[in-house]
Amino acid sequence: MAYEFKLTRHVDFAETDMAGIMHFSNFFRFMEAAETAFFRSLGLSIYPRSPDTVGWPRVHADCDFKHPLRFEDLVEIHLLVREKGKKSLAYTFIFRKLNETPIREVARGSVVTACVTRDKVTGKMLAVPIPQSIAELIEAAPSSLLA
Repeated sequence: MAYEFKLTRHVDFAETDMAGIMHFSNFFRFMEAAETAFFRSLGLSIYPRSPDTVGWPRVHADCDFKHPLRFEDLVEIHLLVREKGKKSLAYTFIFRKLNETPIREVARGSVVTACVTRDKVTGKMLAVPIPQSIAELIEAAPSSLLA
């Protein structure tokens, strides 16, 4: 079972502000990209393709910034499954700037997602247990990695 995933990418010019620093909102986009890649690495998709599949809306997101990222910086986004509940997944994301020595953590974020399906009658989202086919592929990371 998987509990972590690492995505590496460069900061694009369009992701920076007038000061040349990556805009804070892009940290959330990077977290979502890492989550999507994590699911893809497990042979899954977070996008519901039919009414019978589940979706993963966010119920909480935050990010603490320690050092800026700039255009062309190489950054690693380390996703860790912090908690696997019956109907939710909680992630920790650790951002590390790789093109500096020593490599250092520049931000840390978290996202909590709920496993939902759409009620066929009302169209409303309903929280449901994570399907076994997904739950059996994902586990919570050891606490030593989250420290």
